[in-house]
Amino acid sequence: MRIRCTKGLSIHTFHGNFFVRSTDLLSLANVNPDSAFAVQMSIDDSLADSSLACFQAALLYTSSKGKRRIRVHTLCLPVVNQLSDVYAGADVQAITCLLADMAIDRSVSSSLSDARDALTNAAVDLMSAYKINGSNLQQQSGLVVAASLRLFPVYILALLKQKALRTGTSTRLDERVFAMCEFKTQPLQQLMRMVHPDLYRLDDMSDQGALHLNDTVVPQPHLLHLSAERVTRDGAFLLDCGNVFYLWIGKSCDHLFIQDVLGCGDYASIPNDMSHIPELETLLSERNERSQPIEVRGFPFDRHVTERNVRQGSQKVGVARDNSPAKATFFQYLVEDRTEGPYSYNEFLHHIQQQMSS
Repeated sequence: MRIRCTKGLSIHTFHGNFFVRSTDLLSLANVNPDSAFAVQMSIDDSLADSSLACFQAALLYTSSKGKRRIRVHTLCLPVVNQLSDVYAGADVQAITCLLADMAIDRSVSSSLSDARDALTNAAVDLMSAYKINGSNLQQQSGLVVAASLRLFPVYILALLKQKALRTGTSTRLDERVFAMCEFKTQPLQQLMRMVHPDLYRLDDMSDQGALHLNDTVVPQPHLLHLSAERVTRDGAFLLDCGNVFYLWIGKSCDHLFIQDVLGCGDYASIPNDMSHIPELETLLSERNERSQPIEVRGFPFDRHVTERNVRQGSQKVGVARDNSPAKATFFQYLVEDRTEGPYSYNEFLHHIQQQMSS
């Protein structure tokens, strides 16, 4: 794979699994649809005379049928004069994944504390630069950032609480190394769902925003903040972590929902080690049959999740309740709370403000 860019730009660092043959050429042992690589660029010369900055990646490979192929991807981005335009066009998820790769490399080459400090400093630098250079922001107090990067602080906090980068004694060494390997190989959408999972409530959905499929109204779940405040005892909540799903069942959850989805009579009859969703001929399951859901059966939601989860293979499921082994893992993913780290989300924002002022 060869990567080229416009004159005035240069490749600074590659991130992923490969062998570097030259400054712009990589040798890859194998490539599949879920392979991912990150490239850090440097601006060496002024781009004032250029209207576009172009990047091109060419992959020479042998297909599974033994045929040689070249696949070329070209990306052209406008060169602008205002920093605010750069912020407006920023891809917050791509930035987060690049910083995650950089943090993994730094934790290996230097130390885990250096990697964590670098992530926090990235959030401080981004917001400081925007506040200084953004228009009419000097008189405003508090944290100000472009709309495209509004989720950046919570993504950084979520990275700090991942097994690959968090501190404490609850993470075993082999779990940390495995998580690091996942960070270096997962595609962007999959990695972002690992870093910042999607949380839905399944038992109480309205028809607002519902899909209409074959004259059938299919309610859609709404994304919730990753906080224990959103998880109530009378509900059922799905946490989509990319390669695993967790279904939290509250003590006071409607027993009809438990019967239709899990095939159990009530909350007390749910096994502590339940790790799959049974195939049931119930109203909720039948609704999913018509809607062609993802691999996990029995959940009353469909394309809202399906179209955003194009993944190969099936995902594991963990059913979590108060006294089940999956409970602790479920709450570890609620990154806006003070879990596996010194900060809640509000405390982390306050910490960034203090760093910006110092």
